[in-house]
Amino acid sequence: MPTDAQGLKEHLLQTDPEFRRLYDVHRELDTRLHELASKHYLSEPEQFEEVTLKKKKLQLKDQMEEILRRSRSAASTPVTHG
Repeated sequence: MPTDAQGLKEHLLQTDPEFRRLYDVHRELDTRLHELASKHYLSEPEQFEEVTLKKKKLQLKDQMEEILRRSRSAASTPVTHG
């Protein structure tokens, strides 16, 4: 298992379905936020959507970071055979 952050992320994208799902949703939210940011004016519902999407995106990032932390921890824990 890779130990560098980018390598570990790539590994998880290929091997962990939950991490992949979180990553895909995070990217979708990011795309929508870019669409909203490109507008000169946001209606009230769009402003609310923007705030909501930012919160969801942060939650997803936190969940992905937790998976990365667990994977790093598992990779650094020596395996003992008894």
